[in-house]
Amino acid sequence: MKRPFTGKKPRCPLPPGTVDTQMHLYPPGFDAVPGGPALPPNPPSVPAYRSVMQWLGIERVVVTQANAHQADNAALIHCLGELGDIARGVAVIEPGATREHIAHLDAVGVRGARIMDLPGGAVGLSCLRDVEPLIRDFDWVIAVQFDGMHIADHVATLETIEGDYIIDHHGKFFGNVGPDDPRIDTLKRLMDRGNCYFKLAGCYESSQSGPPDYADVAAVARAILAHAPDRVVWGTNWPHVLMREEADYPDDAALCDLVTGWIPEAVRRKVLVETPARLFDFT
Repeated sequence: MKRPFTGKKPRCPLPPGTVDTQMHLYPPGFDAVPGGPALPPNPPSVPAYRSVMQWLGIERVVVTQANAHQADNAALIHCLGELGDIARGVAVIEPGATREHIAHLDAVGVRGARIMDLPGGAVGLSCLRDVEPLIRDFDWVIAVQFDGMHIADHVATLETIEGDYIIDHHGKFFGNVGPDDPRIDTLKRLMDRGNCYFKLAGCYESSQSGPPDYADVAAVARAILAHAPDRVVWGTNWPHVLMREEADYPDDAALCDLVTGWIPEAVRRKVLVETPARLFDFT
């Protein structure tokens, strides 16, 4: 697997201060942990991503704990140390984690907890009610990922969250879901409560219509942006770890233009800069 780390610039420049809220890193010396997926082919780390930042015009980043590392946040901590003040982290927090452990993560730049209720996830929705109180005093956000086709089954659990949370990856609707689908109405009602956010990232992972336009995901994204533009964030999903063949690997500049092009010009700065800066404590 060869991943390009630079290339032709995006046609539409990102605004100053843009935050990439969804990506993963795999520094040398940190092996995969049993229970999760293997490391991706030719696993990329901080120097490669710095090149991608310069290429796309990203200034700040949120590193999300990789499933390959499960609940061992050591690789994440290492990467946050390398990146410095331009980076924040989303870690895996297990039920029963001590306040001292969470305080240490907070001190090194972690500002979120990952809940992934899909194969390979380290901590799922069944643990949410135990994890959320542990991070509440630290004012962290929770990144939640599940099969959006079953969103109605999770409403009662999601409504117990007192702080902010983000529904990852365009809601991960693994089916033909349009903007008028009842599941999108459910998502909008959750967002109307004021603490639920929606992340534009990884459209290729759930789109049924596929490239080059990902029209089904685009339609839902536009509907959500029209409904609650102040509660939407964006991420590259770099390095696209589900892509195992070079022929399938996306052009990052083209993907950036496509997805950010769904965001109305009037709210681009809010989505790409202001909202993520507040959620992840970039002061």
